[in-house]
Amino acid sequence: MPPISVAVVNDYEIVVAGVAAMLAPHQDRIRVVELDSGLPVVSDVDLVLYDTFGQVQGDAVDLEDLVSGRGHRVVIFSWNTQRELVERAIERGAASYLSKGLSATEIADALEAIHGGETITPPPSAGLADGAANGEWPGRENGLTAREAEVLALIVQGLSNQEIAEQTYLSINSVKTYIRTGYRKIGVARRSQAVAWGMHHGFEPDRMRSIDTTIRR
Repeated sequence: MPPISVAVVNDYEIVVAGVAAMLAPHQDRIRVVELDSGLPVVSDVDLVLYDTFGQVQGDAVDLEDLVSGRGHRVVIFSWNTQRELVERAIERGAASYLSKGLSATEIADALEAIHGGETITPPPSAGLADGAANGEWPGRENGLTAREAEVLALIVQGLSNQEIAEQTYLSINSVKTYIRTGYRKIGVARRSQAVAWGMHHGFEPDRMRSIDTTIRR
């Protein structure tokens, strides 16, 4: 059988490129044929892998907007694996929901199973996966964890602390902790300084589409 074709979607180019690099060793099974930042999928792919870094989640995800009405099956890829959140995403039409705590091999295995008709979700006991070992994110080279980077990305997008808590399904105290530790790592003290720093370090959402034209289906 030919490899399963996948499009990776997120508003940050570094994030989609990181997911593609993570899956590259398994390209005989999973072929990433399109990367989209801030744009809908246009290729005829088997699955769309939606990375939730800095994005809306759960039943707030507009699946139709992601695939531009092409009817692709969307797989959510997130470290937010609370049961209620997963169930709402599946009810809205997501094909499956994968945790960022999975290894690249486990992700490839899961995508094959999903393509074969299975619905894969995290176990009921799962809560917040770490996700720090997988993929890339802006600010990683500056020592920011994935969580700290996501909170900073949402600050750059103009969200308040309460809005960040609601979008990421974190407590307001957790959001404040990530802000405090993130600010310390990048050497800022105020929100305006954090926004300025973020705008110069890749924290503004991108608009980019990359298609592998060597793939023929």
